[in-house]
Amino acid sequence: MGPQDTPDVMDDEDHQISSEIYEEVDYSSPRKPTFNPCYVVSRFEFSMPEGIAVMVDADGDLIVPRKKSHCNKYVDIENKKSTVLGLVGLQVWRGALLLADWLIHNSKNIPKGAHILELGSGVGLSSIIASMFSPVFCTDIDKGDILPLIKHNVEKNKHIVQHPIEVLELNFNSETLPPIIVEALPNIPIIIAADVVYDDSLTDAFMSTVCKLLGPSGARSIYVALEKRYVFTIADCDSVAPCYEYFLQCLKQAKGIKSEEVALDFPQCFRYDRVKELVMWKLSKA
Repeated sequence: MGPQDTPDVMDDEDHQISSEIYEEVDYSSPRKPTFNPCYVVSRFEFSMPEGIAVMVDADGDLIVPRKKSHCNKYVDIENKKSTVLGLVGLQVWRGALLLADWLIHNSKNIPKGAHILELGSGVGLSSIIASMFSPVFCTDIDKGDILPLIKHNVEKNKHIVQHPIEVLELNFNSETLPPIIVEALPNIPIIIAADVVYDDSLTDAFMSTVCKLLGPSGARSIYVALEKRYVFTIADCDSVAPCYEYFLQCLKQAKGIKSEEVALDFPQCFRYDRVKELVMWKLSKA
């Protein structure tokens, strides 16, 4: 999840937000924070499904062993436990874990030699998982030390990183894409994003970026994992998910973009509550 340049409410110090995942599972790690003493280190343990083991040969190609294997691994992420709305990318949210599950399950479908691009990467968890299977462009806005923190977390997880992770800024509000992304786009068939739908202004900027990424020639898809956030409104006399509904409205209005909901019937590798509010969408050129 990546903080972007939106109105002042995003930086209201009186309104701190905390991810629910820490109320569900003990993610304590024996490692201490080294990027910022006020942060914590969260350990996200996961199991590789049978038939998927991460090994590479001398050329960097994936080796899938014939014998089935079931191995336990972990990712250590330095992060904050609570932030203002504009810096929620410094935390880990359920959508990132859902996206990580999807990446592991679909790892065999990643084209050989292709790159993966992550938008709004936050603390880098999903990109680190993606790097087990493919080189990654890990992007977010350069705010709140988010980019240096991602690089720090990449270094912290060298034990599972199998391919290069290039960390760079991609601001949804920018009129242009970073030149390095434009150049690499023909070799980026898979783009991922988690937990980027929580503010309508940010959603507008995100959809503008989606159009820029899907516009150029070439077959590529954007996978967006998020959690519907319900609130009770007197006007509706019901619980509604306004930010999610606005996102759906943007999808319907987006010209030249095909959107389809992804079935969440793939195995769960990480420990978290896969609540019914979690959803994933696939966006591609119509």
